[in-house]
Amino acid sequence: MSRIVVFGAGGRAGVKVVAEAAGRGHEVTAVVRDPAAHPELGGDQGHEVGQGLGDDRRSGGGPGLGGDRGSGGGRVKVVAGDVTDAGSVAEVAAGHDVAVQVAARLDVPAEEFYGAASRALVDGLARAGVSRLVALGIGSALEVSPGVRLMDTPGFPAEARAFSLGHVAQLDVLEGSALDWVVIAPPPVFLDGEASRTGRHRFGDGRVPEAVEGEPVFSYADLAVALVDEATRPEHHRVQVAVSY
Repeated sequence: MSRIVVFGAGGRAGVKVVAEAAGRGHEVTAVVRDPAAHPELGGDQGHEVGQGLGDDRRSGGGPGLGGDRGSGGGRVKVVAGDVTDAGSVAEVAAGHDVAVQVAARLDVPAEEFYGAASRALVDGLARAGVSRLVALGIGSALEVSPGVRLMDTPGFPAEARAFSLGHVAQLDVLEGSALDWVVIAPPPVFLDGEASRTGRHRFGDGRVPEAVEGEPVFSYADLAVALVDEATRPEHHRVQVAVSY
């Protein structure tokens, strides 16, 4: 059983990550700005969620099929924290094995937020003795040809590029750190927030994954599977990788 701290636990990705990790039997600390605004995550004293979620990454197994922790939910503790403040990061991360960063802010310029969050994570996790970080990336920061990111191609929307630059800032900070990090970038599309977990996904490299005709839109539920896989059974180190079906 791992002890996982999740920053941005109240967002679309974060809620799924918390449920996925707890469903495998891990202890999860869900970090949000205001715990009272997120009753779906459980109480501060811990709450069992997501029982029976397995860990069959590529076979298409659904809930209850396989898993690295079998049946039974883990414990979730919801705490207040600020991912852009190194002291806050250190406090909430102490005693954990791995951190997952899925926080986002739309009311702050992306480069400012992701730069500040990444610097705070590098500093705060070091203080807390947590060496592994799994962070959510963005598909537009993946390459379409050697040295050319999707966000830098002609006609790419300016507003989307500005947000993508935040994730590039995140990469720049992590590359200069001593952390054992991985950034996982889903396909550059709007992910399906309603689809059920299938447990199926595949990791690629730093390139935009090729679309396969007939495949559904990648889901937040299966993104959570990929993030928790890397948090609990690390396979990628100090690199950005694509994830898709």
